[in-house]
Amino acid sequence: MPEVIEIVSDIDAAPRVVFDLELDVDVHAASIRGSQETATTSTGRRRLALGDEVTFRARHFGLRWQMTSRITVYERPHRFVDEQIDGPFRALRHEHHFQDLHGSGTRMIDRMTIKVPLGPLGVVVTRLLLVPYLRRLLKQRAAHIRRLAEAEASEA
Repeated sequence: MPEVIEIVSDIDAAPRVVFDLELDVDVHAASIRGSQETATTSTGRRRLALGDEVTFRARHFGLRWQMTSRITVYERPHRFVDEQIDGPFRALRHEHHFQDLHGSGTRMIDRMTIKVPLGPLGVVVTRLLLVPYLRRLLKQRAAHIRRLAEAEASEA
């Protein structure tokens, strides 16, 4: 049974600015410094594009984790999707949507759908631990993106 986590953030910056920040793997890693996250891209570029793969290595729950995702949808500046191709989940799909608020900024919507292994035990662990943890990480990342995007917008 898939679990869906959705975070909505309003940001005082143009959609293209927010979109580009979300695709920057250095910004991604910096948004959750406590996890000691690193990112290695398939192309060497730091900003991802359609078809690019990125391998994240981080510490969560005291353990080292590794996950590789691929950008499977890329519609700048409206949306992109990354999907796990190797990692701890049976499946992970992360949709990023950027809605233009017509001169007053961007509504960023993160929708993460996960499926976990381990049958009924996995479902219990997911609902009690994993979903709240991932929700906190997504909120933390959104706040980081908001700070960067709004700072960039105020300099323009």
